[in-house]
Amino acid sequence: MFVSLPIYDDQLSPVIQLFNQFLSSLLIFLLVAIIPDLVCSSTASVTSPFTYTNSKVKIAEERKEAKALLNWKISLHIKSQSLLSSWTGTTPCNWVGINCDKSGSVTHLLLSGYGLRGTLHNLSFQSFPNLLKLDLSYNSLFGTIPSNISQLSKLSILNLTANQFIKGIPFEISQLTSLHIIDLSMNRMTGLIPQELGVLSSLNELDLSSNHLTGVIPTSLKNLSNLTTLYLHKNQLSDSIPQELGVLSSLSKLALSSNNLTGVIHASFGNVRNLTTLYLYENQLSGSIPTSLGNLSNLTILDIDNNKLSGSIPQELGMLSSLKLGMLSSLSDLELSSNNLTGVIPASFGNLRNLTTLYLYENQLSGSIPQELGMLSSLSNLELSSNNLTGVIPASFGNLSKLTTLYLSDNQLFGSIPRELGMLSSLSDLGLTSNDLTGVIPAFFGNLSKLTTLYLPENQLFGSIPRELGMLNSLSDLELSENNLTGAIPISFGNLSKLSTLYLHTNQLSGSIPQEFGMVSNLISFEQNNLTQLKEFELSDNQFTGHLPDNVCLGGLLKHFTVEENHFIGSIPKSLRNCTSLVRARLNGNRLTGNLGKSFGVYPHLDYMELSNNKFYGELSRNWGKCQKLTSLKASNNDISGRISPELGDATQLHLLDLSSNQLNGEIPKELGNLTLLIDLYLDNNKLSGHIPNNFGMLSNLEQLNLARNSLNGLIPELENCKKLWVLNLSNNHLSKFIPLQISNFHFLQYLDLSQNLITGEIPQQLGDLKTLEILNLSHNALFGSIPSSFVQMLSLRSIDLSYNQLRGPIPNTKAFREASIEAFRNNKGLCGNATGQVVAIKKFHPLSEDSVVNLKAFTSEIRSLTEIRHYNIVKLYGFCSHPRHLLLVYEFLEGGSLEKILNNDELAQEFDWAKRLNVVKGVASALSYMHHDCSHPIIHRDISSKNVLLDSKYEAHLSDFGIARIMSSDTSYWTSFAGTFGYTVPECAYTMEVSEKCDVYSFSVVTLEVLMGRHPGNLISSLLSSFASSSHDVLLEDVLDERLAHPTNQELEKVVLVAKIALTCLHTSPQSRPTMQQVYQKLSNWKSPFTKPLCTITLRDLIDLGNLN
Repeated sequence: MFVSLPIYDDQLSPVIQLFNQFLSSLLIFLLVAIIPDLVCSSTASVTSPFTYTNSKVKIAEERKEAKALLNWKISLHIKSQSLLSSWTGTTPCNWVGINCDKSGSVTHLLLSGYGLRGTLHNLSFQSFPNLLKLDLSYNSLFGTIPSNISQLSKLSILNLTANQFIKGIPFEISQLTSLHIIDLSMNRMTGLIPQELGVLSSLNELDLSSNHLTGVIPTSLKNLSNLTTLYLHKNQLSDSIPQELGVLSSLSKLALSSNNLTGVIHASFGNVRNLTTLYLYENQLSGSIPTSLGNLSNLTILDIDNNKLSGSIPQELGMLSSLKLGMLSSLSDLELSSNNLTGVIPASFGNLRNLTTLYLYENQLSGSIPQELGMLSSLSNLELSSNNLTGVIPASFGNLSKLTTLYLSDNQLFGSIPRELGMLSSLSDLGLTSNDLTGVIPAFFGNLSKLTTLYLPENQLFGSIPRELGMLNSLSDLELSENNLTGAIPISFGNLSKLSTLYLHTNQLSGSIPQEFGMVSNLISFEQNNLTQLKEFELSDNQFTGHLPDNVCLGGLLKHFTVEENHFIGSIPKSLRNCTSLVRARLNGNRLTGNLGKSFGVYPHLDYMELSNNKFYGELSRNWGKCQKLTSLKASNNDISGRISPELGDATQLHLLDLSSNQLNGEIPKELGNLTLLIDLYLDNNKLSGHIPNNFGMLSNLEQLNLARNSLNGLIPELENCKKLWVLNLSNNHLSKFIPLQISNFHFLQYLDLSQNLITGEIPQQLGDLKTLEILNLSHNALFGSIPSSFVQMLSLRSIDLSYNQLRGPIPNTKAFREASIEAFRNNKGLCGNATGQVVAIKKFHPLSEDSVVNLKAFTSEIRSLTEIRHYNIVKLYGFCSHPRHLLLVYEFLEGGSLEKILNNDELAQEFDWAKRLNVVKGVASALSYMHHDCSHPIIHRDISSKNVLLDSKYEAHLSDFGIARIMSSDTSYWTSFAGTFGYTVPECAYTMEVSEKCDVYSFSVVTLEVLMGRHPGNLISSLLSSFASSSHDVLLEDVLDERLAHPTNQELEKVVLVAKIALTCLHTSPQSRPTMQQVYQKLSNWKSPFTKPLCTITLRDLIDLGNLN
């Protein structure tokens, strides 16, 4: 409480004066001492309500961002947290991976390659209002990208590449309108590319590559006018490439490769003039390459290989113009390989002077290689393999001084290898495989000191291998196989210290492998063995002699060693025993010797071993069972003895085991039943005994089982699970009892041979279920009963042998049984006929008549002849019956009857018009031509007559009655008693008794004239042959033709005249002057008439031109 007291001036005057002086002094002090400090101090030090509030906000934001980062940190994997050990406290600006602005707000979160593991779900994006760059690339982050990432409103760069993010790209990213770069590549993201990304108008780079994105490329991307980089490669995008991408004028890098894109490459791409790289490879793009791509003058890389592009390569890709428009002058990499491009390689490519890589391989390009390619002075890689290129290798290639790779393989190039290639001093890889190159291997290859690979196989190169190749110290791969090279391996090859692959197989090389070849036998120190890098060594199919190199695997790297089909002698190389790197070895087809049980070790990687056709002896090594990757073991045709090692059953990866044709004895070990992957098992032609193991029935993958020619006994195992068998050969053993019914379940069986055993009982009806069976041999057993009627279902059967059993009854009427030889049924109790009810013709002989010997001879001759031949115009023999009281032949029945019957019946003769008659003549000629010239031994019929020419319902001729036929040996004629039908037999047989094919030629002419005349031509022939001056020569042809038919006209007339000329030529009295039936048939096949005169003017004299069918 204040009390106001009155103060009088007169009373306080002195005091007031003193007080005023004090105040004045105090004011001066303040002005001098305090105000300057206030002026010089910062405004921040001035305490005001506004300043205090701003400071509090700053601290709160820092704490908020720090808290958000720490919350995310503790959500990460425990090891990831330790990587962020600096993340403590409340001020994140000093933490690893964090950048802040001047106000202390986080602007950059940069943790690329820190190995972080976790998700983004606990990262509070709204806590970072000023974040400009988020880079979490190359970590192990997983899960989805949260949709609230859209709260980073100022974000300019988003880089999450090389993580494990899944599911879709959140469309909310489109709300980040300040984004310049998006990189989500190398994740596991799926789903579609959001259309909404098209609103990010500031975007410069978009990389979504190496994910699992599907669907189409959004057309909305056309709105990204500032986009310079678009990477969508290595996804599963489909459908066509939007042509709208052609409006992205700022685009410089475009990669859409390794997707499932279809459709065409749009011409609009030619408008993207800033494009420097264009990757479209490994898609399914089709159509042609647009010529507009020639407008991309800044393009440095164009890679569109591995598509389905067709058409020719546009000339525009290499075209120059005066304004340098439409010129790919910057292009350094052009890859169009693995398409269906056709046409030629444009010569204009010679203008692409900056080109370093040109890949056109695996297309259908044709024509020659342009000389202009030799102008590409910057070129380092040129691959034109697998096309249809022809011509020679351009000499201009010698100008390509920077060339390191040249592949021209798998074309049709010819000529020699140009010497100019010897100028390519930078060349490291040269492939000329599979062409038609000739000449020798040039010695100048020895000058190419940087050469690492030289591929020349599958050409026609000849001569010796130049010793200069031994100068190529960098050479690692040398392939000269499948040529015509001769001579020996050069001694200089011992210098090729880096050689890992040497293919010399399939040539005509000879001599021994030189001692210098890796210092083979004179090894002094390891350093002297130069070929220690050898991995693949193939010398097969040559004429090499001598010993194999002992130290071939001294380097311990040898994988493939193939020397089969040579003349090597001696033992297995010592270094092979411990060559644990070995994968494949083929030593078969030589003269190698040695104890097989001591020559091989354990090979952990061995897949294939072939030792067949040598002179190995001893017992099988137990080590083979320890080769756990072995799939094929072949050791057939040697002199291996002893028992089969049970340990072989431990090689459980075996697919093929062939120990056939050796001296193996004892029982088959049941352990082989453990080889459940076995496909082929050959133990035939040994001395094995005992039973076949029952557990062989568990080999469910078995396809071929051959145990033939051993001394196996007991029952045939049921093999119930061997459903894949297609070859089963158990022949030439002592197997007994019955044929197991389970064999009928082998529905893939093609070959079944149970012959030469002791099998009894009947043939199971169920065998008829073997619909795929082609070869069946049950001969030399004790089978009885009849042939199962179910065999008519075996339509694939083509070879049958049931001989030497006790079978009886009908023979099935199927092709295999009809075409089987008599030997297939020999020594049974009584097989005959067929069981189908089909109408057949039966020819009966009488074995008990006075002519029984003749009849039996004719019976046998006819069977023998007809089982040797198969021809449409020869009657088919279905079967026979040989019995003491009956000799029967069963033929196909021909409804038309004999030619003789038709010609002797006026009604039938009138239906037998000229076209049918000419066809009959041609059919008989075809049959005789086949018998004389196309059989393994010529067959002479000896009884050609009109009664032995049978016709079917279509008037096709079939030659029959082979009772006196003769199968000729190497001799050209036979001497025999007279046989045949009078009036058709050649006259000389009556006094010379000599039989040759020309006898049938004469008889053919008689039958032919009978067809033309309608009656036997006996009188005419006698008159014609009596004298050349005979008046019968002047008889008109029309007067001898069958009067029952109208005269032939037009083409029929020409053919009748030709047939008449042939018939008269075949009547020549000298056998040597008669044409062969092959000549006759060829003339009848061409139907070229010798005359154009009217029929009424042609005489027989006009037609007679003895011995001449021209």
